[in-house]
Amino acid sequence: MNTGVKITAFAAALAAAFGAAYGVGAGVGPVGAPARTEHASHATQAKAPAAEGGHGGHGQAAAQGPAAGGLQVSDAGYTLSLDTPQVAPGQSELRFSVKDAAGRKVTGYKTEHGKELHFIVASRDLTVFRHLHPVRAEDGTWSTPVDLPAAGAYKAFADFAPSAGDAKNVTLGADLTVPGAYAPNPMPPVAPTAEVDGYQVSLAGTLDPGKPGELRLGVSKDGRPVTDLEPYLGAYGHLVALRDGDLAYLHVHPNEGGPGPDVSFTATAPSAGTYRLFLDFQHQGKVRTAAFTVRAGDGQAAAAPAAQPAQPAGEEQGGHSH
Repeated sequence: MNTGVKITAFAAALAAAFGAAYGVGAGVGPVGAPARTEHASHATQAKAPAAEGGHGGHGQAAAQGPAAGGLQVSDAGYTLSLDTPQVAPGQSELRFSVKDAAGRKVTGYKTEHGKELHFIVASRDLTVFRHLHPVRAEDGTWSTPVDLPAAGAYKAFADFAPSAGDAKNVTLGADLTVPGAYAPNPMPPVAPTAEVDGYQVSLAGTLDPGKPGELRLGVSKDGRPVTDLEPYLGAYGHLVALRDGDLAYLHVHPNEGGPGPDVSFTATAPSAGTYRLFLDFQHQGKVRTAAFTVRAGDGQAAAAPAAQPAQPAGEEQGGHSH
């Protein structure tokens, strides 16, 4: 091997070692600037295995279902651009825009479930969830207040359908950071019920990889079924599912039904693994969120209450801002 080849090989080995060390270092310690979001292809990202038991690791389960959304910042010619990729703990304002392939801010959207755009913020450990309703300025800039309780790594999702052409629904995801010392919370355990603000929510059905399954959520209070749920986003409940590890975003479709106590959804998991389900429901003029932990691929659907019941994703915390 001549001298030039030796130098090239050494440089490549050194670069690989540095990259591995950077990957390990980026996963621990205080949170500062937001991590770079990869622009990988949608098909490639969707095949990433779901994490088993950890936040950020990957288990052995391979993807078996349809592609999940929110895994990349750009898709279908659109890009989610955060003007505020880093915010302080507590009350802050988020500003962002959706840009087309030419870099122009999008101003035309189809209305779906009562909104032009649905905006979700979740912590990487899936114990904080905010479903926000931002306001769009004429130039295409969106803004919304948000209350993120602690330092950590978060992800923001924009779920929308542009009005231009025959564009279909697009879900984009971008990294969001609250700087400071960060220790991720453990995944809440699997359990069949969740409680929020005195309401009890039960979960039945299965979340299956690669095939649609029905999830039924029943709402009760003080031991009595709630039969007068109020419409929220065009239905009696709104369900978001996020996969542990990469926070893949599942499109969950509500089924026809009455005002309670049961709310039904059809969902297909893109892979086996652990997921968090977040059910928004409205009663007596207030939206509340019940959170569940579900494992797909084991033939069971079980749930767990949110790890931080003192910080529900309600109106007063900025979880449902209008």
